Amino acid sequence: MNKKLAVVALGGNALLRGDQIGTIEEQEQNTTETLENLIFLLNEGYDLVITHGNGPQVGNILMRNDAGEQVYNIAQMPLDICVADSQGGIGYMIERMLRNVLIRHGIKKNVVCLVTQVLVDINDPAFNDPQKRVGKIYTKDQADDLSSRKGWIFREEVKTQGGYRRVVPSPVPVGVMNDSIISCLAREGNIVIAAGGGGVPVYIDSENNVRPAEAVIDKDLASSLLASHIGADEFYILTDVPYIYINYKKPGEEIREFLDYADTLKFLNEGHFAKGSMAPKIQACLNFINSGGKMSVITEAFKLADKRYGSKITMNYEDDRR
Repeated sequence: MNKKLAVVALGGNALLRGDQIGTIEEQEQNTTETLENLIFLLNEGYDLVITHGNGPQVGNILMRNDAGEQVYNIAQMPLDICVADSQGGIGYMIERMLRNVLIRHGIKKNVVCLVTQVLVDINDPAFNDPQKRVGKIYTKDQADDLSSRKGWIFREEVKTQGGYRRVVPSPVPVGVMNDSIISCLAREGNIVIAAGGGGVPVYIDSENNVRPAEAVIDKDLASSLLASHIGADEFYILTDVPYIYINYKKPGEEIREFLDYADTLKFLNEGHFAKGSMAPKIQACLNFINSGGKMSVITEAFKLADKRYGSKITMNYEDDRR
């Protein structure tokens, strides 16, 4: 009997909580608590691939970039290198914390982290409409200077303390490089950490060369694509809420623990999920189910092992409800 393969995307407060400043001690503690919740999947015989976000961390790397250039005249690295840096650093942290968790539970498994390139279409309309905010907040004069010197695009921060932040494209992922290797490693029983931060965005040019794209990729969409490509049975998104809600934080708020594809798509199209937060997660889950996945689950990072929590999306939940 073949073992089940699960892809688990760590996001939200799985690595860093909103009220924390982001010290390595805080991140290691949060990561360890999250990884403890994955032990039940291993005990139930699942093979495992772990993906993760990088929003705060890559933002910090970009700010270090700025400070190094301004203070010490150190050449800035492009966005793709910064994303790769964050993949390596976070992946190392997850790998080390997971090894310690496995030791405590008496589980012998290899853990491997792969810096993953994710393919995008250079003709994606997102490249003409950058929306994703990255890096620090600048004054208008600073933003104008950087725009003139580097060609960066900025948008005003109207919801915070003001100022301007750089915006970059967020194209749809179309392929994951080394997905067959990830699948092979996982199905041999190794725990694989891959596609961190949505992966390093790259494209294939007219001469068939791999080229970097100055962009960022949504972590959940990339994780869903990877899960589909490697034939995963189940796809989990760990975030900062225990369920999917209809009318979230509004009159008539309702928990939806079991959802089928059609109802979830209807709720998405009706605008029940916020565009910058839950909507991409819902879309990622639907993409996975539509590609043949058996079940998608969204739940709070520290409640995965508790089956009282979590919203489950299947193609026909009355057939698959558990």
